[in-house]
Parts: sequence; C-alpha cells; structure tokens
Amino acid sequence: MDIKKEDFNEKIKTCLQNEPSFCTAVCPFHLDIHDFIPKMQRGRFNAAYRTYLNAVAFPNIVSELCHEPCKKVCPRSSKDEAVNMKLLEKASIKFARNLEPNSYNMPSKNKKIAIIGAGISGLSCALRLASKKYDVTVFEKTGRIGGYLWNLLESEIFLNDIKRQFKNEKYTLCLNKEIINLEELEEFDAVYVATGKDGSDFGLKRNFNGAFASNIPGIFMGGMLCGKNIIESIADGLYAVNAIERYIKTGNMNQEEEKNDTKIKINTDFITEAEPVLPSDDGTYTSESAVEEAKRCLRCSCDACIKHCDLMKYYGKYPKRIGEEVHITVHPGTLDGNGTVATRLISTCNQCGLCKDVCPERIDTGEYLLQSHRAMREKGAMPWAFHDFWLRDMEFANGEKSALCKIPKGFAKSKYAFFPGCQLGASDYRYVIKSYEYLLKQNPDTAIMLNCCGAPAEWAGDEPIHRGVVETIRNHWLSTGKPTVIFACTTCRQMFNKYLPEINGIFLYEIMENGNINIDCANANEKASVFDPCTSRDEPALQNSVRALSSKAGFELEPLSHEGKYAKCCSWGGQVSVANPSYTKEVVKARLSQSINPYIAYCSNCRDIFASSGKKVYHILDIVFNLNDSDRKPPTFTERRKNRVLLKQKIIKDIFNEEIMEQKDSKTKLIIEEELKDKLSSEMILETEIEEVIEHCEREGRKVLDGGSGHFIGHLKIGTMTYWVEYDVCGDHCFTLYNAYAHRMSIEES
Repeated sequence: MDIKKEDFNEKIKTCLQNEPSFCTAVCPFHLDIHDFIPKMQRGRFNAAYRTYLNAVAFPNIVSELCHEPCKKVCPRSSKDEAVNMKLLEKASIKFARNLEPNSYNMPSKNKKIAIIGAGISGLSCALRLASKKYDVTVFEKTGRIGGYLWNLLESEIFLNDIKRQFKNEKYTLCLNKEIINLEELEEFDAVYVATGKDGSDFGLKRNFNGAFASNIPGIFMGGMLCGKNIIESIADGLYAVNAIERYIKTGNMNQEEEKNDTKIKINTDFITEAEPVLPSDDGTYTSESAVEEAKRCLRCSCDACIKHCDLMKYYGKYPKRIGEEVHITVHPGTLDGNGTVATRLISTCNQCGLCKDVCPERIDTGEYLLQSHRAMREKGAMPWAFHDFWLRDMEFANGEKSALCKIPKGFAKSKYAFFPGCQLGASDYRYVIKSYEYLLKQNPDTAIMLNCCGAPAEWAGDEPIHRGVVETIRNHWLSTGKPTVIFACTTCRQMFNKYLPEINGIFLYEIMENGNINIDCANANEKASVFDPCTSRDEPALQNSVRALSSKAGFELEPLSHEGKYAKCCSWGGQVSVANPSYTKEVVKARLSQSINPYIAYCSNCRDIFASSGKKVYHILDIVFNLNDSDRKPPTFTERRKNRVLLKQKIIKDIFNEEIMEQKDSKTKLIIEEELKDKLSSEMILETEIEEVIEHCEREGRKVLDGGSGHFIGHLKIGTMTYWVEYDVCGDHCFTLYNAYAHRMSIEES
C-alpha cells in the first residue's frame, strides 16, 4: 500500500489528539483536567486552585453545588469507581495558600454592558466582564444579590465567595431596579438577560436562535431563564462573555457551537484497578489522601499512540507532528527546514504496526514512515550506513553458501515447503534441522526453502533489491509445485501476505500442536512468560499454539502486560539499531521490564536480543526438542553466518544424503578473546572482514608498528566501510587480534 503525503494529510485530520477528556467535555466549565490533576498529583494545591478558580469563577459555590456530571463518564467506573472530582476541587480550596483573586492591571474598555439579574448567572457574567475592564452595570429588581442561591446554600457561603471574587473589580449594582422594557437600555452596547427561573424574557424566547444569542443584535440570555440548573447557569454567564465580546468586536451574533462531547476512546484493557480513596470523618480529604485520589485519574486523552508506540513515546510526537517533519525532510524547500530534520526518525520505526492497531482512527504512521524511507532512498538522501550491514547480511543469506531450494528425492513436487527464514538457522542450525526432520515424518515430500524473505530490503527502502528477492521466492515456490508454505518466522509470514498473497501458509507450531508431538522438557514446572513477536499480532491461532506447547512441556505461564494483539517489538523490526542505538536500548529495556520470569520466544531474533541483555529466555524449539537451556549465549554475527553455511551443508549431506562441495577454509587463523568477539559483533564487524584486512596488510606491507604496544596497525576499505585492525603475528598465517573498528570515512593515500 502506497501512502501519499496527501492521503496521510487527509487521514491525519481525523487524529483525536486534541479532543477533550470525558470529564472535561461534560463539565459545564470544561475544566482542563490535564492541567488541574497533575498539579493535584504533585500536591501543588495553590496552582491547582488557580486552575479551578479560572474555570469556575466562584469556587466555593461550585464545589458545594456541582451535580458531578463527570462521575457518569469517568472510565474508572467500569473498573472500580469514578474519581471523586468534587472532593478534589474542595481539597484544592482547602489546602491552597492564597485564595485571593488575581488583580489584572488592564486599561478600561470604552464599552458599556448591562446585565439584568443579580443571580449567580448574571454575577458570573459581570465578574468576567469586569475583570476585562468593561463598564458593567447589573440591574436587580429585588433588594439582594444571589437569586436562587438563597434556596440552596447558607448565605454566608455564597455571599463571602461573591465578595471575595469581586474584590479587585469595579461594577455598578442597581438593586430594587426592575427593567420593564429593553428599550430602557439603549445606551448600552450589549445586554445579558439572566432573570432566573420564571423571570421576564422580554419576548426573547420567541426569537431565541442558539446559545446565549437572540436575533436582536447585542441581546444575549442564559442561565435558569433558559432551563439550566444552577451550575450550568454559572457557566452560561461565563461563556456569554465570549459571545458578547465577539459581537462588540465584529458585530457578529453567530455563536460557536459549544462542544459537550468527545470522540476519544479508552481501551479499558489497560486500566489497572485502584481502590477509591475514602474521605475523613468530616467528609473531606487530607492533603495526602487528595494526592492519592488524584493519582487514580487516568487523565484521559487520545494518546494511545504515545502510550503504546515506542517511537512516538521516545520522540514525544503525535502523528500530525511526525507528518509535518517527515514532509519537510522528504520535500525540502516546501516548508521551512533543511530537509534532514526527520531522517533519523524515519529510520527509527520498527514497523510493528501497533500504532495503527491502537489508533481509534486507524492512522498508519508506520506505513507512512516506510514509504517515506523508500522516497528518501530513491533520492539518495538516506544515509547508506543505516542499513548497509543488513542488506549485505541478506545478500549472504540468499547467496550460494546459504540459500537452498530442494525437493526430497523421489518427488516431482511438494505439498508443503518449509520456509524457516534466514535468522532461525543463524541462531542455532539445529532449530531448522530438527524441525525439518519432524516435518518430513509428517509429509515426506516437504521441500526446504532457505532464503531471506526480503524484509531488510523493504525496511531499507530499497525497492529494486526487494523486488528481486520476492521474484526469487516466487520462482522457488513455482518450481516446487506451488506448495503450502510452513513458516517458523512471523515476519516472513507478514512479508508473504503483503507481497506474495497467492501463497498459502501455515505455522510450524500450529502443525506441532495439532500433531500431538511428544515433548520431554528438562525444565518442567518452571514459571515463564511467552513473548509474542510484534508480527504475530494478527495470528491468534499461532499465539495459542505456542502457549499450548509450552503448557504441554510443563511450564506455568504468566501473562505479560503487552502480548497477543498488543504485542510490541523486541527492537529488531525495521533493523533500526544502527540508525538509533539509544532508542534500541530503550526498547529492549522496556520489553525486559515486563516480567522477571524467563521468556519463551518463538522468534529467534527476540530470543537472541533478550539473551544479549542477560535475560533468561528459551526459544520454543529449545523446549520442543530439548536443545538449549534459558541462558544460552547468542551467537555473534560471524557465528550466525557460519551457522547458515553449516545448516545448508547438513541438510544436503545428512537429510538428503548427497555429497557436498568441500568449503576451503581460510589459511588465516585469528586468535580473538571472547570479550573482543562480543565487541566486534556489537559493532557489526565480521571476523572474515578482519581476516581480509590483515591479509592485505601483510601482503602489501601496508601496516605500521606501534612502538608503545608492539602491535601492528593497518586499515583497508571494503565496500563502503574502512576497517582498522590492531594485531600481532604469532605464527604462520596466525594472528592475535587486539582491537578493530570501522567507519565511513575514506583514507586518502599519498
């Protein structure tokens, strides 16, 4: 699927990043929960109070009378109990150091606003207008302010709150002044009618055309007069200010539609139960309990991509921002930028597909990055070093020494063909040998196809190479009689589904589960956790088969936080370790932190990556065939290549009983300590490359003697990389290696 920039831009418009949380949406004041709650969680009560005050205008009144619509929409209620926002709001007032309102030194505005009614809706409108320095006059037909509040609260509570909030503001209050006709207010630039329940509407309701506004220019109305409850009436007064200001500035009476809902969706699978914090005997929270209750808040937002996608979490960027930066990079000059801002970001995606699966709008940022990678590669703008090693490794896997496509003797075509992938045999050639022997017992005509599926070329954005690999596989499949392919690697299956959809397939482990295979595991009754590779996300039958085999072996399985349809990448996907090594380390660290149990992996890359970090981990084939324990050291990259060569030789010789061409070993013998071997592998330097450099240095005499160490130092450019070695001669064609490294610079020889 080719995602163009325009297509992605259209899709990105559906991103729900800026949608309000559930409680914010239904709150009459739209209290910003993402501002209020973090302050409460840190015990910053004064700052939290300011957020609350700015939203509600009269904090004491609102915290007493709020009807708590937020409780009905809190996702926590599906797990335990809704967050007690009302008590948290009261706690922000109770523990704030300073309850006094802010004083704003602003110039007076030469506009006069009349407010009819000194109930709480009219007063909230007056307060907000006065703070903006409008000339405000409030007309009240009775002799007191507060309106319906006298029926709901002790007068001391609301009168003190009103007095405090108006402390720094000037306005004119006309008590015992009933407005009979709106024509009395012709001198005013705008009027807000808030006469309360059953109050005079001056005939406005007949002409009411939306929130606050009538069809009479400059006349607005709200509150209990419009059927609102007491809290909604306060909010009406505050939001009417926006409508009034818009009219004064533009003469426009059209109102922005008030948004009281949200499109965000919360996956309750990831909500951890947290018991509600109980208030003290007086019905309020202590400062400590307020903090604990605030920590129960999920701070709901549409951030599933940030929470679950390693790349977006690492960079702290949503799809829209990624799209903008990638476009600048792929098309420099179209926007401000130098065209390299997102080169590394493009090359960091693991291509696990989780971003699309967790997004309510199915925005596929990973596919967009893959196509962008391809575009950068076609332009020659993608650093070759990011994927050079992996492309060369794929070339070796598909080369004469490693690749094989063969039908057992006596058969013209095969019903099945085993495609183990290039990494399974590289990890341990016995994984493939034992599996193939098992499959031959089930179906003696099963062919073997030793190839790389082409994923490294796709991830590198190299379409011509990838196309060639796909065609080779298709030809092998045709030559073996269009068999059903048996996969051991979920990435291979994913590549086939995408580029070779005509080929039917099944997983090795599904066959084993259904074939009643005998398992004699030496580690029965051990606790472990199955680690699903990210490319198994859409393969529930496979996931169940691996768990069934593990249970049959006697393992007590404990689930991981991310598994099944939420499986995350081990860091191998996209082969991003060269482009962004720090990101790779963070991903591995996150995967290992899920459990202290040994893992059972059915992707050899997952197994070897975790083993490299010291994690106890089995491959499922270790268990099925009783091959290795959980602390087997992963092979180096040099050993991986040797395993591939050995695998092909053993299949030809031991399974097909055919003679093989003897491989001529290099005359050069290297003595390398294990620690240095690990270093070379971590830097993706092969021992065969070291041999070539030393042979060149010895043959051409291109070496220098380090007087301090007594070691020889030399270099050679192989392909696009320059390799340096530090070594000593210890015999005929025998050398001790002390150090080696590689870089992209070329050395100018004189």
